[in-house]
Amino acid sequence: MLTKGIQLTILIGPVVPIPVPQVVMDALDSIQVTSAAGEASGFQMSFQFNSKSELNTIFLIAGAMNSGPATPPLRVLLIVTLNGTPQPLFDGVMTNVQVQAGNNGAPGMVTITGEDLTKAMNMIDFSGLPYPAMPIEARVALICAKYAAFGLIPLIIPVLFPDVPIPIERIPSHQGTDLEYIQQLAEQAGYTFYIEPGPAPGTNIAYFGPEIKIGVPQPALNVDMDAFTNVENINFSFDPTKGVLPIVFIQNQMTRVPIPIPIPNINPLQPPLGVLSTPLSNLKVLKNTAKMNPMQAISTGLNEAKKSQDSVSANGSLDVLRYGRPLKARQLVGVRGAGVAYDGLYFVKSVTSTLKRGEFKQSFNLTRNGLVSITPRVPV
Repeated sequence: MLTKGIQLTILIGPVVPIPVPQVVMDALDSIQVTSAAGEASGFQMSFQFNSKSELNTIFLIAGAMNSGPATPPLRVLLIVTLNGTPQPLFDGVMTNVQVQAGNNGAPGMVTITGEDLTKAMNMIDFSGLPYPAMPIEARVALICAKYAAFGLIPLIIPVLFPDVPIPIERIPSHQGTDLEYIQQLAEQAGYTFYIEPGPAPGTNIAYFGPEIKIGVPQPALNVDMDAFTNVENINFSFDPTKGVLPIVFIQNQMTRVPIPIPIPNINPLQPPLGVLSTPLSNLKVLKNTAKMNPMQAISTGLNEAKKSQDSVSANGSLDVLRYGRPLKARQLVGVRGAGVAYDGLYFVKSVTSTLKRGEFKQSFNLTRNGLVSITPRVPV
């Protein structure tokens, strides 16, 4: 139990985790979980212990189970029950155990670090495995099927500009680990790939597709609104020099002359969230696109365009009990009470959750591609 209304459950085990013994829960000092768009999620758990503690034996076994690629990684599942509703906070594998011995009567500390299930996909090199006449989404689905035992459910969006190679001309082959190859395919298509815990504990969504900035927003973050205020602090910034227009080159097959084509940031899945959009302040020439086919060049340009539009950002922190639910990354959230320029909808870029006995707090980073909200009101 962390505090009134919030309960934490820790499950650890190979592939299928089981609840940890009570001695582990009693020794728990703090947990920090980080989730961010474009990066792997991670966690860090700290436990107090002494030389006679049973934790020494438990983590010695854990270290032995992560000793080689042939051994299944030790899986860690964190579930937060808020007002009776269980929600998976993190699902991943243990990567490191550090021990700090006690001194002068003070207890020692055991710190466990881990990453999400993309770490399990980055352990074995499968280079050379052929994929004849298979589109990108079929290759990703085949790779994700290997990890069904981890509760991995693939959610794959078909590529906007497909490029299916003809086997008599070219047969794509696997390059690197499963994670490295999927990330390479995502870069080519202008997509993103990440694994998110849920919707039910023990399951995970492996998303391969464009970064989506639409959907039902999370409850609003209220600033300076007396009794309705639900954030501890929040700061905003605006960078007018962020906008970049990428230019790709498509080679004319007859003359071999590269033709420059500007790629505007027009994406129905990432609509403007601000009336005053980010001004274009620079051009970025992508010279290597001349070697690609037209579909790959356009996808590369769209991928570059989406990176340079979020000129508005916000950083802050909140108490989860006061907010009413954990804030989630990679989704929209409303902001109220910050003024005309900064009120409105934002994309949650990253969230860091910190759990200690008696508290559950989160720090967050929000981004938006313009000033002044496009919506007159945001969901409460």
